[in-house]
Formats: sequence, structure tokens, C-alpha cells
Amino acid sequence: MKPFPVLVLTLLLSGCVQQRERRVEYHPSTPLDGQPMPFSEAVRTGDTLYLAGQIGNLPGRRQLVPGGIGPEARQTMENIRAVLARHGASLDQVVKCTVFLADIQDWPAFNEVYVQFFKHNLPARSALAASGLALGARVEVECIAYIPPPAQ
Repeated sequence: MKPFPVLVLTLLLSGCVQQRERRVEYHPSTPLDGQPMPFSEAVRTGDTLYLAGQIGNLPGRRQLVPGGIGPEARQTMENIRAVLARHGASLDQVVKCTVFLADIQDWPAFNEVYVQFFKHNLPARSALAASGLALGARVEVECIAYIPPPAQ
């Protein structure tokens, strides 16, 4: 009878140690027009990287690319690619995206651009219309990526 409680205690303690080894890393956003943003561009915990929503702004600027949903969608995805790269990841590692559209009628036009960025595996995805997006953007996308531990 005594080995069972020792085994349970050992398993519980090993789980606590594993949880303690996991840490949360907050990565500040790149300033826009020299102004810091009030959120992290990415947060990593364990093998998961959470990206803040990205819009179709020019890198480092509060200015959206001109031309509407098509160019904004492309710049949004390029901004996502850049954030992933800064954190050692790529679009191939994205497992989930949430798409916010200023107008749900832009869904087909957004999809035309979106599929050009995911050549192999399409992430799980949700899309919805919002009543307003930052800087008057037509689209905002947030993603979650899986980053496996380095091979040992």
C-alpha cells in the first residue's frame, strides 16, 4: 500500500517542476512612428507563440498601405511573416488564425490573398466582421504558432 502514495506524490511533484520550467516571454511591439505600442507583438510560452493582431500598416508606421482590402490583406500577412521571423518561426508553423474584417463582404477578397501565404497546411481559422479596427483598417489577423523545441 505504501508505494502507491509515493508514486502519486512523485508524479505530482514532477508535474509541478515541469510547470515551473515553463516561462512566459513577452516580446514588446515595434514602435509605430516612434511611439511604443501598449501590447506585446508576441508572447511565447513553451512551444506556443501567440501573435498580437496585425493590420496592413507600413512597417514601423501608423499608415495603412493604400488600395483597400487586397493590398491591406497582403501587407497584413507580410507583417505576420515578419513578426514570426523575428521570433524564429515561419508561416509553416501557424496552427490557428483569427481574421477580423471591417466588412464581411471583404471575406472572398481577403481569402484570395490569404491562400497565397499558406502553401502547404492551412491553419484552423475563424473570421468575423468587426464594427471598427485600429487605424481604420479593413482587416486584422492574429495567429498562434507551434514552435517545436530544438533537436537535442
